[in-house]
Amino acid sequence: MRSMKKALATGVLSVSIIAGAVSLFVMNRPAQAVNHVEVWKDANCGCCGEWVEHMKKNGFTVSVHNTGNREMRAKLGMPEKFASCHTAKVGGYVIEGHTPASDIKRLLTQKPNALGLATPAMPLGSPGMDGEAYQGKKHDYNVLLVQKDGTSQVYQAYKGNQN
Repeated sequence: MRSMKKALATGVLSVSIIAGAVSLFVMNRPAQAVNHVEVWKDANCGCCGEWVEHMKKNGFTVSVHNTGNREMRAKLGMPEKFASCHTAKVGGYVIEGHTPASDIKRLLTQKPNALGLATPAMPLGSPGMDGEAYQGKKHDYNVLLVQKDGTSQVYQAYKGNQN
């Protein structure tokens, strides 16, 4: 009787361990998918490569398509007025330009009903536009929350040093 109880307890413990491992695996899969960024950029664009490195340093996995971004920007529905040198997709959102990883993380946490974020043009001081070549210059810029109808509002404002 005693060995039967021991065998039953061991079996229950084994099933519990396996169930726990499976649930951890399943729970972690969506987080990995949400943190994966797909980027479209020109193969020769150095600042885009710097932005990709910024994203990796901030916990994102990144796949890059060196095919340019104009066609993909249009396909994903990001209006041309928000254009920059690269376009990305993460967690079902479109990201245009040198948008900081912190703003993207906030977007993925808040999950607004929107198209995505845009940092139009290529503002100095934004991620990828902040290397030694820019000599510490930083411009004011806004990260915009772009709605599905093409309207936008300021999501985050950054102040530069205007050097």
